Amino acid sequence: MIPVPVFADQEVLVFGLARSGLAAARALEAGRARVLGWDERDAARAAAVGEGLTLTDPASLDFRRLAAVVLSPGVPLTHPTPHPVVTLARAAGVDVIGDIELFARAIAQAPEHKRPTVVAITGTNGKSTTTALVTHLLAEAGRDVHMGGNIGWGVLGLPPMHGGAVYVLELSSYQLDLTSSLHPRAAILLNLSPDHLDRHGDMAGYAAAKRRILLNQGKGDTAVIGVDDDWGQRICTEITAANRRTIYPISARKALSRGAYVLEGRLYDACGLDRVLEVADLTAARSLPGRHNWQNAAAAYAAVTALGLTTEQAVTGLMSFPGLAHRMETVGALGGVRFVNDSKATNIDAARQALASYPRVFWIAGGRPKSGIEDLTDLFPTIARAYLIGEAAVDFGATLAGHTPYVLSGDLARAVKEAFVDARAEAARTGGEAVVLFSPACASFDQFTDFEARGEAFRVAVQALATEDLGAQMPPHRGEVRA
Repeated sequence: MIPVPVFADQEVLVFGLARSGLAAARALEAGRARVLGWDERDAARAAAVGEGLTLTDPASLDFRRLAAVVLSPGVPLTHPTPHPVVTLARAAGVDVIGDIELFARAIAQAPEHKRPTVVAITGTNGKSTTTALVTHLLAEAGRDVHMGGNIGWGVLGLPPMHGGAVYVLELSSYQLDLTSSLHPRAAILLNLSPDHLDRHGDMAGYAAAKRRILLNQGKGDTAVIGVDDDWGQRICTEITAANRRTIYPISARKALSRGAYVLEGRLYDACGLDRVLEVADLTAARSLPGRHNWQNAAAAYAAVTALGLTTEQAVTGLMSFPGLAHRMETVGALGGVRFVNDSKATNIDAARQALASYPRVFWIAGGRPKSGIEDLTDLFPTIARAYLIGEAAVDFGATLAGHTPYVLSGDLARAVKEAFVDARAEAARTGGEAVVLFSPACASFDQFTDFEARGEAFRVAVQALATEDLGAQMPPHRGEVRA
């Protein structure tokens, strides 16, 4: 745990007592703050009481006596409307912050020799993989590295700060909205495409939240920015004009005059010395398939070399990276069929990246939709058949009709069985390997608690195939439409 002494002997309300909220409460108490906690969920309040936290209903609280409100990132800050707790805090002139801001203030208050190096990573897609990849590269090179934030441990649950440590943090737009003083030595902004617009108002608001990762950088810092989308290119151009830090553009689509880029799977370092170095063949990195992972690899390479790793150390780590659970993760192979778990693909852009990684797939998709799949039309020819689940199934099917055969499978377990039967038949006919890709393009909340639970359900369903005689058990497809 990282103690936070910033509010010693002052009262702080921690609103939202899930993983990060409980860690923030414990860290504040370790820093001698008087912590008041609250959560609107009965089960969360009961768990907090079990951990000895004092609960106080905000409705009965005089906000003027608070030093700060520490808000869970899941609580609306601005859109669609501020939560009443936010409104009350602002009316009383009280700071509304998150656990990442507590971490940043704890660093600022620490003696110079105890301050760690911070690497911060955000983007619409790929941030978890890139966070895990940066952590892996640093660990393989022998660095004292710790990973947290929006992945793994909440940041304040990480080991106490000490000199020489590197904290690698995945940051969501919600977390960044609640952060004002974080100073990352290396900041990565991978990409930007429409997501969470209900919480940010519009694309400009979403981009502004993401851009906050660069807010406090200056001389000696490095900003790694993906320039394969218009928003990223615009931000890169704007901060380059400001000229306060080292800018390292990255691309998985085009050659760059400076920065890092990938063409046909080969990673190049345009190191700014009038020469370009080819540093790695990423097609040999089995856990980094596809253009989106090449962008992740370029970003990780740029960040760790900015922190002093050699090219050889970085490339060695890229080749040994084991991959990230639920993100393009091979979870099994049976009967000539490979099963790929991409449950973390909760939006259309993430699913596009997965679909584009294979020449032909049997695609399992659906859940609670954030948008339609019209923007994937160019990839429909790569889909042998789609197996649709959850709330999105009917609408996705209507879009696929006339282009791609599909099945209204309804639930994930059935979709896995149906996809396996079809993929196994194709593998037997062609003598090659068929791929069943679970890349939902949707949120999970219609049928699962989160994408991790959904991915584990896919893994279990795949494992169950080995003990079932599906040829005898499977009834005909339901709701199939042939292109």
